[in-house]
Amino acid sequence: MRDIGYDVKPPENECNDENCPFHGKLSVRGQVFRGKVVKTYEKSAVIERELLRYVPKYERYLKKISKLHAHNPECIDAREGDIVTVVECRPISKTKSFVIIEKTPGVKE
Repeated sequence: MRDIGYDVKPPENECNDENCPFHGKLSVRGQVFRGKVVKTYEKSAVIERELLRYVPKYERYLKKISKLHAHNPECIDAREGDIVTVVECRPISKTKSFVIIEKTPGVKE
């Protein structure tokens, strides 16, 4: 198992996925997000994250929801409702430039 450079607990399961940062050759760098898995496909997941932005004119917060597609390695196997940590990587496909590196244990929404 490789050290990916982030302070996360490595998965207990093994996988043969080439695009897995722990067991494959995929390197990770850049942005790190936490979000909720909304939908899963074969090896992909749609992650939804909530953004709060302060609007000084109205002295209130604006809530935005952003969705992004991420690679879901077999060893992590995130399901709908899981809270996950996602990190940037090289483009895996047309829409996927992120990979799931950690599933928060015991937290479901």
